Amino acid sequence: MEAPKPEEISHLPMDQLQGLEYCIDSNPSWGEAIALGFQHYILALGTAVMIPSFLVPLMGGDHGDKVRVVQTLLFVEGINTLLQTLFGTRLPTVIGGSYAFMVPIISIIHDPSLMSIQDDHVRFLNTMRAVQGALIVSSSIQIILGYSQLWAICSRFFSPLGMVPVISLVGFGLFDRGFPVVGRCVEVGVPMLILFISFSQYLKNFQTRQLPILERFALLISITVIWAYAHLLTASGAYKHRPDLTQINCRTDKAYLISSAPWIKIPYPLQWGAPTFDAGHCFGMMAAVIVSMIESTGAYKAASRLASATPPPAHVLSRGIGWQGIGILLDGLFGTLSGSSVSVENVGLLGSTRVGSRRVIQISAGFMIFFSMLGKFGALFASIPFPIFAAVYCVLFGLVASVGLSFLQFTNMNSMRNLFITGVAFFLGLSIPEYFREYTAKAFHGPAHTRAGWFNDFLNTIFFSSPTVALIVAVFLDNTLDYKDSARDRGMTWWVKFRSFNGDSRNEEFYTLPFNLNRFFPPS
Repeated sequence: MEAPKPEEISHLPMDQLQGLEYCIDSNPSWGEAIALGFQHYILALGTAVMIPSFLVPLMGGDHGDKVRVVQTLLFVEGINTLLQTLFGTRLPTVIGGSYAFMVPIISIIHDPSLMSIQDDHVRFLNTMRAVQGALIVSSSIQIILGYSQLWAICSRFFSPLGMVPVISLVGFGLFDRGFPVVGRCVEVGVPMLILFISFSQYLKNFQTRQLPILERFALLISITVIWAYAHLLTASGAYKHRPDLTQINCRTDKAYLISSAPWIKIPYPLQWGAPTFDAGHCFGMMAAVIVSMIESTGAYKAASRLASATPPPAHVLSRGIGWQGIGILLDGLFGTLSGSSVSVENVGLLGSTRVGSRRVIQISAGFMIFFSMLGKFGALFASIPFPIFAAVYCVLFGLVASVGLSFLQFTNMNSMRNLFITGVAFFLGLSIPEYFREYTAKAFHGPAHTRAGWFNDFLNTIFFSSPTVALIVAVFLDNTLDYKDSARDRGMTWWVKFRSFNGDSRNEEFYTLPFNLNRFFPPS
């Protein structure tokens, strides 16, 4: 038998991911784009509802307060997404609420001066204003690092090898948002997982009028079917005598969003009152801003690949971080109860649908703004049980993680140096945050527990994030271990042409600002 040729057993590295139907600057028909945009809006609802549902009761808020926070978060999410896709990185990314801000926000909620307030509604308002003040001040970190191009300078130390664990753990690091949440209601979550995989993968060649409708709209179709099934179980009394936790996760009428939502309500700045400022709260929140910046950096690089674009040049990445800082400033002014970062699940949906069009994401931002003002209609969609979203996350987070692994094609994985860096960064990126989570669950405080609350929040927030730990470990090792003789092994010879705007002719097509604004902000 003849020995196989080298090209038959290996694959050449590709700058742009192949196999997408629409890339970043190509657009489906208007009807298809609107349907895809609505699909991205539905997916974004998961995080937009989960964060306020957890935090608002801790603050003393009622169902009406929760609905207003959800509406505000979606409204600002739509504005931030439009700003990012128009003037930031211009990648097709939804800018939504972030779990990175949970640690400092929970710390503010448990501040003794706020916990001592007896009236629940007054405590809710005072806590909200404290969170707003911390977000407003801490947003300056991303604004300064972004617009001064300092983050662009930092990003020059990132190689494809160093970015692999960071991008991958943007997806893998969210494993606790996947099947552990599905398991809270397996009779709804598991069918959703099976149906979504079946439609998006096994039945993807089923076409109607030359449109792969099951692959393209797998999320919408499967959510509609399983949501109707969950409503049938609820109406038939299947959960009538089940524990409260099961009812909250399985029933379609336990969110209390529709009954509490106003018909029309337009969020506006300072709607909760004047923000309050505390130095300790601000320092703790700054760590969350740094974490969201690192996680978004990984997500931007994943989005560029799933949009069939080249990696964003350093100055474009920095520009995006600057606009993300503006987004966090808006979060603080409006009172969204969370900072902003790239929505990882929506990045994954780009790959699942094979549509990386920027226009689709801009349409989804329009849906966010529109339905956040029409309270009852938005609340209807937001009442989808969490395990349904979690089932989709199992697929989409994994897809984003695999995009990170795809950057290994530009490195030499026959190098012991590279194997060491990749393995150690992956392991510590998963192991250290898991230690912090387990410690906190048992002791009700993080491993950093000194008299300086801001210091505790800073360290605990940093080490709760898998991508942040992976970045610290991978970038340090990659730039200190035999780095002078390993540029080719690290993938730097491929990466270097994408570090500047003029290094590759395709950058102008993908990342040039609209309305001829590059005249005033020339690329570097």
